[in-house]
Amino acid sequence: MPLTNPWLTGTAPTKRLEYDVLSERILNLWSSQNMCVLATSGEDGPLATPVRYYHLDFTLLFTAAPQSPKMRNLATDPRVSVGIFAPLVGQASSRGAQVFGRAQVLMPGDAEFDQYWQAYRWQSDHVERGRSLEEPPAGPLVAVTAEKVVYTEHWLRRTGYAPWQVWRAR
Repeated sequence: MPLTNPWLTGTAPTKRLEYDVLSERILNLWSSQNMCVLATSGEDGPLATPVRYYHLDFTLLFTAAPQSPKMRNLATDPRVSVGIFAPLVGQASSRGAQVFGRAQVLMPGDAEFDQYWQAYRWQSDHVERGRSLEEPPAGPLVAVTAEKVVYTEHWLRRTGYAPWQVWRAR
């Protein structure tokens, strides 16, 4: 039987991408998706929650109801892991990122709130729910600045690079 992607066979290469190239690939993935799985931990144990996100450079942004389980967990332990992935068709299309960082819960008036709020696209939610665009949400904005990203892209094997790459904030 012919192989559609023969470069997937055998041992995976170990060659590392340059920092700037890896950074660009990660941002491309984040820009082409809008859903992630946020993993938190709290008094009741671990919680993995699907969340729609936006990003500004290497900071992921999302909103949540203040009393939600994920927000209670963040109040207990701000360390998070976030999984972002593209749809999987087969091994050749495998592309995703596991992001590690600390969640910062921001409210209007906090120093970084306005900077990040400009990158958050809340308007479509308001239109869909029939809410006025003159009244933006006032609830918390959560910012997760990546400290480490484990990036997976099996297509990298085709050009001699390792399919798993590790990015760390500088």
